[in-house]
Amino acid sequence: MGGLAGRAMVDVARHARHISLPNVGVEGQKRLSESSVLIVGAGGLGSPASLYLAAAGVGRLGLIDNDAVDVSNLQRQILHATPDVGRPKVESAKETLQALDPNVSLEVFHERLHPGNVLERFEGWDLIIDGTDNLPSRYLIDDACSLLGLPWIYGSVFRFEGQVSLFNHDGGPCYRDLFPEPPPPEAVPTCSEAGVFGVLPGIIGLLQATEAIKLLLGMETSLSGALLLYDAQSMTMNTLRFEADSSRPQVVDLSQAASMLTDGAWCMTKQIQSDPPQEQKSERTTDDIMFNHLSMSEFMERRRSGWAPFILDVRSDAEYADVRVSVCDLQVPHSTIHGALDSIPHNTDIVIHCKSGMRSQLAAIELIKSGYSGQHLYNLEGGIMAWHAAAPDEVVR
Repeated sequence: MGGLAGRAMVDVARHARHISLPNVGVEGQKRLSESSVLIVGAGGLGSPASLYLAAAGVGRLGLIDNDAVDVSNLQRQILHATPDVGRPKVESAKETLQALDPNVSLEVFHERLHPGNVLERFEGWDLIIDGTDNLPSRYLIDDACSLLGLPWIYGSVFRFEGQVSLFNHDGGPCYRDLFPEPPPPEAVPTCSEAGVFGVLPGIIGLLQATEAIKLLLGMETSLSGALLLYDAQSMTMNTLRFEADSSRPQVVDLSQAASMLTDGAWCMTKQIQSDPPQEQKSERTTDDIMFNHLSMSEFMERRRSGWAPFILDVRSDAEYADVRVSVCDLQVPHSTIHGALDSIPHNTDIVIHCKSGMRSQLAAIELIKSGYSGQHLYNLEGGIMAWHAAAPDEVVR
């Protein structure tokens, strides 16, 4: 694996706790030492992922990032420290990882990932990990991995919520199967606009590292064909299952991804030409959130201005019987939403709520897969709990 076979050594003392596991042992640890992983982005997601992959004994690690360390990164990008501000992230990362385990072979690329270098950079690695913060880069990674037959592990964070999945593994679904078309650029806020809970990239990056180690060890993988959704506020995890779309056109080149990277609406053209910092700031995103996120305050303000969306409650029947909002138009459990599509209007704004905001995301994704436009779907953050706090007179018990 990864060009290290036959020359990788196992540090038995360092990896004793791994070796004692029945699913790992000396042979499993040797397999890790012969493996290679390339991480795109050395920020919020790339930091925990690379640290734990190095600590686990993955023999060859690569990092690609053209950004420099900014003081605002230090809230969550734990590869870097205050003295590193202004340095290229890949240099700071290499120094940190070498100090953790000097036996790991490290390759760093202080450059942007783009259609002109992605195939060359991805060649020769066993696995790619996504630590980027923008949709064009994600589609580029997916298309390149499809062309090269490489698996890749996706992760994204947005405010208090994160997502993880494994794509293109052993004929499994790709990113384009889950998200065939990107949302409008204006519907995707940046990390600086939306904010991110400092520890959230650590959690999501660790989940990516966990999935990577399992895959490299040959364990049964759990996130191929599954999107893991994590909510840090409610401390809940849910998993959405999905399948490959046999009707989707096969990827034959990088032209689709390239068109996004040169589309001025995505603010990528200038960056490609000048290669400034702040490119693949490695942590965000809503990217893949193909619907809108709506805070309760925003919801109330828009209603006061005359907005009258369709209100969809996706909690269980028992929850609805116990407490509901008086302006609800339809209640259907998120798990059975496909049976109620005839009652859910198209081409009108729909505000979807559950108890706290997680099941409503699952429902929104299912509606998008059923042909609804994500531009018209709004996930109400905080769910009925936020509604009760903001407008208790509209909550009926």
